[in-house]
Amino acid sequence: MAPTPSILPAGDSAFLFQIGEEISTPVNERIVALADALETDAIPGLREVVPTYRSLLVCYDPERVRGAALARQVREVYDRLGPVRAAARRLTVPCLYGGEVGQDLAELAKMKGLTTDEVIALHSGAEYRVYMIGFAPGFAYLGGLPERLHTPRLTKPRQHIPAGAIGIGGQQASVNSVAGPSGWRFIGWTPVHAFDPGAKDPFLFRAGDRIRFRPVDPSEAEDLRARQAAGEVIVGIAAPDTAAGPADDRAR
Repeated sequence: MAPTPSILPAGDSAFLFQIGEEISTPVNERIVALADALETDAIPGLREVVPTYRSLLVCYDPERVRGAALARQVREVYDRLGPVRAAARRLTVPCLYGGEVGQDLAELAKMKGLTTDEVIALHSGAEYRVYMIGFAPGFAYLGGLPERLHTPRLTKPRQHIPAGAIGIGGQQASVNSVAGPSGWRFIGWTPVHAFDPGAKDPFLFRAGDRIRFRPVDPSEAEDLRARQAAGEVIVGIAAPDTAAGPADDRAR
């Protein structure tokens, strides 16, 4: 049985449609499904919906629709969802583990009583879910990090971490979409651009996506960087409900 939703005000032109009190894949799947349904319905006055872990931020034009009326419409759409069948894109992201950007790899391995190769095998062997985009443009919060790799964030954040840095923070993983300060622990780097403001679709990741990391060596990482700069797509993307073929299982 789906959790009973609640409506929370978020200013004079938005509200939160919240489902339950826990962070879980089934709850997040319903949030993403609701967001997709609302975007398909094109409700008058609805400006934007933003999925989060267990809630949906609903932004609207108060001159075109009253918040209470829109909340009722959103609830009606939610009630019509029925059982949610997860349909997710699957992305394969190349990752250069260690090195200058992945500066915390060796220390994290030592903390966990593992070798660096074991950390890499655990991290790259998992499938991650994009629970939400936030903090910075295109920054994806990833669930699915193996429990053995759960690690607290740094007590003192670093002032500059480059875009593409692949991090661990608590029970989550991430890919830095832009350069900036961070208290996450970083174990690798990808040449893939999670955020490209000049692209037609500037955001690579979407809530509900499934992600795997593929280890690459320094030579391949530099080759992929150059190919991306030349306009080539270097991340493998399998469409929803399809199995990744040979070309999709590697960066292209």
